[in-house]
Amino acid sequence: MLQDDAREEVLRNARLMMDIAPAMRAYTVEQVKPHLDKQLRDVFLPQTVPAFAATETLSHIQKKYRDYGYKEATLNPTPPRDRATDWEADIVQQFRHNPASSELVSERNGGSGRTLYIAKPIQINNPACLQCHSAPAAAPASMLKIYGEANGFGWKLKEIVGAQVVTVPMDIPIMKADRAFMTFMASLAAIFLAVFIAINLMLSWLILRPVRRMSATADQVSHSDFEVPEFSDAGRDETALLGTSFNRMRRSLEKAMHMLERGDP
Repeated sequence: MLQDDAREEVLRNARLMMDIAPAMRAYTVEQVKPHLDKQLRDVFLPQTVPAFAATETLSHIQKKYRDYGYKEATLNPTPPRDRATDWEADIVQQFRHNPASSELVSERNGGSGRTLYIAKPIQINNPACLQCHSAPAAAPASMLKIYGEANGFGWKLKEIVGAQVVTVPMDIPIMKADRAFMTFMASLAAIFLAVFIAINLMLSWLILRPVRRMSATADQVSHSDFEVPEFSDAGRDETALLGTSFNRMRRSLEKAMHMLERGDP
């Protein structure tokens, strides 16, 4: 249960990062790009590209949380930093083979340890995207000056060209779950030990001590030593009842011994 809770915590963090990306994309399209459209005729501004804005924003988070990652992994990207690695390319191919899939959640072991990743497909649904990615001739000249004509072209409408991939480390939450488990087990062991000691003390005080005393008294009585005091008959437990019966037997035995000494018939 602790392991599952840790994984759910990691998954919530990953979904939070994944939700930030489309929020930044929407903000860029709605509030940034309209103010810079006039300048795009002369100078290409990557800040107006939604994917660039989302990646840049989340890269600032990565500076503080280095094991967290966000990437718009693309098979044929315009900026080289977005090019998919081998395992990211496999994710893109999975989305291509299964277009109905809208999300992929899994784990992998990387250089920084065990990580959970969540991925969503990047599909070209807006024809406006093809202005920069269909063919070099259709792309803005200002963009070609920056990125050239070799990459980021040949995209088609409705094609899955990449995947948004968020990676979140699992080592720390799993470590916390293991620590909580060990603390719980240690506490449980301490409780069992305390109960075991308490039960043994109670057995020794309430049962073993009276039985040992009764055994010693019976040994003395068997040697005709009736000077030992009787047991207290206070209480209603089995030990008290046994003591009462022993006292009665002792008195009967003592009386019988006196009768034998006097020679009574």
